Amino acid sequence: QVQLVESGGGLVQAGGSLRLSCAASGRTFSSYAMGWFRQAPGKEREFVAAINRSGGYTYYTDSVKGRFTISRDNAKKMVFLQMNSLKPEDTAVYYCAADRYCTGSGCTEGMADWGKGTLVTVSS
Repeated sequence: QVQLVESGGGLVQAGGSLRLSCAASGRTFSSYAMGWFRQAPGKEREFVAAINRSGGYTYYTDSVKGRFTISRDNAKKMVFLQMNSLKPEDTAVYYCAADRYCTGSGCTEGMADWGKGTLVTVSS
């Protein structure tokens, strides 16, 4: 199991940018696929982006393609979500997630370990 702590959320105007960070504990960070999910008020949690163990493959939900970029630094045990051209509909609590066993698009279905989330609010 890996412990995850998100940071970087906040209030931003539509069209602005934010960079979310997720710090992971544990000695085997590079063995985990990593992802970001979000939950808007009154809605179910949904997949946003995922990255494989080496960082060579990334996956995005259609609504954020071209605007969001997920990346990771295995040496620092960090994963990031760069969010550009933010829209009010991006408002949600964003969760960092990790999974030791998922592969490919299977990682978009859900992950085993979760952070507590960071709130992103995009004003119009």
